[in-house]
Formats: sequence, C-alpha cells, structure tokens
Amino acid sequence: MRCVIARFPFDLTKSGVLESMKGVKPEPVTGESVIIGRRHYPLKQVGQVITRQDRRDFSAGEVLRAMAQLGFTCRALPAAAPAPSESPLERASALLGTPFSV
Repeated sequence: MRCVIARFPFDLTKSGVLESMKGVKPEPVTGESVIIGRRHYPLKQVGQVITRQDRRDFSAGEVLRAMAQLGFTCRALPAAAPAPSESPLERASALLGTPFSV
C-alpha cells in the first residue's frame, strides 16, 4: 500500500511492518498506540522504525492512518476519569476530620 508520511511516499505492507518491528523492544505507551504481533508500540516509535525518519518529522496521525489501512489495531490512550467532585459539606467534613475520643 502506498502512503505518504512526512511528505515522503512509502510502499508499506503488513508483512514488511511486522518484519521491521521484529526484535524492537516497545517503549512505554504514553499516547496512541498500535498492536503489532502481541506488543503495544507507540505510534511515533513505529513511524521512526518503518520510515527511518526523525519523530519530529511526522505526526502520529499519519502513522495511525497508515497502520489502520494495513489492518493493524490502533488504540487511543484511555481518557482519565474525571475527579469526583465533592460537595461543600463533604469538603468541610474532610477538613474538620474525625472527632477524638478521650
């Protein structure tokens, strides 16, 4: 499949990506990721390996589109759960603490 990443055309295949990523240790995922084999790789790491370009030269969205078109499973970082909001009464109770027994 022909795709453009960082203004350069690439002919990518699923087997070619699998071969390129063989033996590459995944970095910790802090954003969007792609599952290659049984491992979760950050999109920027995959883009750097398959294009041999600096990570600053392309966006994660470009790699995401290419990997999705090749049939790889792409995942977004789960959104953080909103912090439970306390009512003013609960906040005041927490500040006062528990009573001491003498």
